[in-house]
Amino acid sequence: MNPLIRLHPEDDVLIARQQLLGGTLAQGITVKGLVPAGHKVAAHDIATAQPVRRYNQVIGFASQPIAAGEHVHTHNLNLGPEGGAFGRDPAFGADLKPEPVPRQASFMGIRRANGSVATRNYIGILSSVNCSATVARAIADHFSRQTNPQALAPYPQVDGVVALTHGSGCAMDTQGEGMQVLQRTLAGYASHANFCAVLMVGLGCEANQVSDWLSSSHLEENERLHTFNIQDVGGTRQAVQRGIALVNLLLPKANDIQREPCSVAHLKIGLQCGGSDGYSGISANPALGAAIDVLVAHGGTAILSETPEIYGAEHLLTRRAVSPEVGAKLLERIRWWEHYTRIHGGEMNNNPSPGNKAGGLTTILEKSLGAVAKGGTTNLKAVYRYAEPVTASGLVYMDTPGYDPVSATGQVAGGANLICFTTGRGSAYGCAPTPSLKLATNTALWQRQQDDMDLNCGDIIDGHSSVTEMGQRIFELMLATASGTLSKSERHGYGQNEFVPWQLGAVM
Repeated sequence: MNPLIRLHPEDDVLIARQQLLGGTLAQGITVKGLVPAGHKVAAHDIATAQPVRRYNQVIGFASQPIAAGEHVHTHNLNLGPEGGAFGRDPAFGADLKPEPVPRQASFMGIRRANGSVATRNYIGILSSVNCSATVARAIADHFSRQTNPQALAPYPQVDGVVALTHGSGCAMDTQGEGMQVLQRTLAGYASHANFCAVLMVGLGCEANQVSDWLSSSHLEENERLHTFNIQDVGGTRQAVQRGIALVNLLLPKANDIQREPCSVAHLKIGLQCGGSDGYSGISANPALGAAIDVLVAHGGTAILSETPEIYGAEHLLTRRAVSPEVGAKLLERIRWWEHYTRIHGGEMNNNPSPGNKAGGLTTILEKSLGAVAKGGTTNLKAVYRYAEPVTASGLVYMDTPGYDPVSATGQVAGGANLICFTTGRGSAYGCAPTPSLKLATNTALWQRQQDDMDLNCGDIIDGHSSVTEMGQRIFELMLATASGTLSKSERHGYGQNEFVPWQLGAVM
């Protein structure tokens, strides 16, 4: 196979299919020096300050003269004098498409009494504050299939009892944005379809009072949602005993479910990429995008997120926005992030990570252009703030950080009942109560870490599969997983430690 990949005729760089030695001749170019797999090679001479294109989009500017065949990376490419803020025409709605022809398919889901559809069947133990985390975990640990397999043996239809705890909930402004985000996140989990029942454990004196959370979230205790405070029930031991007794009462009803055919329209897929590399935007991300196009045609919903990782590619989304208001809302979140990083002494190009750069990604513009491909090609229907309930169908956007556990936590709070997570470096991640599928961008990663990966999209790089064919495989894997097939991360027990609500504001 040709050792260099040309993504677009107008591109200034080519991508190395494997590690290249100096003197390698390909596509009329002689490679100069060692170029790692997934990294870029100059397609022609590039002058200082000249924009450099990949995907026929600007990924940065040459910081020095670059000769044809040279390795293009952080030593000779940067965001330029404007720090990546050069003009990108939002052109709201310019690339709108006709709605796809409706299609129908089903998966084996779990129907809840309120009409929502679950892909899993858990009992959740939430904590209002870090101070109640130990009690919450002790309650869930009693029902661990690893340490106490007999506890859930009579309840085979229950996927588990999980504790989702966090490090916040006090020493914060009770009226501030940070409290609003935390309460919104906890409310999203408390009402998530994948929980048949939830217990919220509070301490009693924290800023995030359980009673205030219930009121502000428009929730109330019922057979599905229970709460108590440690200080009100006599301390740690009594609180753990009370929680265990309550879960034991909930288990028989939780077990009384059965899966039945449900429309794919009930699927809400959170889209994630972490540990990205130079292949992410060529294989796994566009393949996931192809699967999302199929999902949307079936009436399903895809949640694209990670605002710092669409920076520089936001114009590709605004051009597909169904209204100027939707496009403007996305740009408003971009401006918020520019301000947020600036007041903390950072910049948007603090992302990519060292691992991303080792994998071939040089600037945030390059990373973002590949990341946006996860969203496919359909119209952008809505933009949501972090952890807001997602009510629209089709492709939507949720403003989240780029840090995967924080981002996915917001998506699940918004209602995502399945996560699809692409990776080129080998991120280790899982998510309770929502199953997470890991999609490898390259075959070397698949061979090295197959125990964690659910599908190898490296077949695209190797020439064994097209993006469209891989997208269909991903869609079929989505349906199987939503129907109950365990993902690799579920088999390893990932999910409880990955609940990480976004912390905003001062710690007082």
